[in-house]
Amino acid sequence: MDDRYGSDVLAAGWRDKGRPTVSTVPADRGLVVEVALDDFVGAVTGVTAGHVELEDRHGRVRLFPVGGGFLVDGKPVQLVPPRAAAPAGRTRTASGSFADPRARARVARASRILVEGRHDAELVEKVWGADLRVEGVVVEYLQGVDLLEDLLRAEPPSAERRYGVLVDHLVPGSKETRIAEQILRGPHGPHLRIVGHPYIDVWQCVTPRALGIAAWPEVPRGIEWKKGVSRALGWPAEDQTDIAQNWQRILGSVTTFRDLDPALLGRVEELIDFVTA
Repeated sequence: MDDRYGSDVLAAGWRDKGRPTVSTVPADRGLVVEVALDDFVGAVTGVTAGHVELEDRHGRVRLFPVGGGFLVDGKPVQLVPPRAAAPAGRTRTASGSFADPRARARVARASRILVEGRHDAELVEKVWGADLRVEGVVVEYLQGVDLLEDLLRAEPPSAERRYGVLVDHLVPGSKETRIAEQILRGPHGPHLRIVGHPYIDVWQCVTPRALGIAAWPEVPRGIEWKKGVSRALGWPAEDQTDIAQNWQRILGSVTTFRDLDPALLGRVEELIDFVTA
């Protein structure tokens, strides 16, 4: 008689006998997977913050937690972050500086960098985060440049506590430029450096090449810029969740400083030099 429990009930693995095994698969870019309970099928375009980003053949992008619940070639798998390539010789950080494997994060300086916009802060962290931790520089999110005066009044800068500020759309005649000039003429000016890029939004500081597009779309006046860009690129733009996922798609395309416009690169390096001097 066939004993489905086996002859030795104490043998290792008897509970799993007959159960299907689930393979562990790295979520490498381009891997096509199916979401088991959703029927969504897409190619991996990136892995960030514990989530895998999938894009289907219609260009729709969705995020799912890494782990189980996926199928590859019809077989259940568990997705894990892709394996990092083994370093060859001396490595560099995403900003292009040489990485020191012996370096440790230092105690935070009193000086800091304020970045207007949450997306801006995330981009700075992704490219310069390793360098900033070694230098002990904290990056703080500034909700808007029009709130900078209140922040400086509450925590004024000094020779020992310098502030570097990065803002969007710092061009002649813009509201941002007028605010910056007025603050720099005030009592905080000597210990403050305000710089910015010329674009409406930091999205444009990511090069079109990194995203695989010819150029950033032009958005007519009167249309919310991020929604207009998303729709022009064929991305969903119904609500803030769509915009957040579109940003994760853009951020996921950035791996090194080469994926950023020089107009942003130079300004961030200038601020780092200023607050660490």
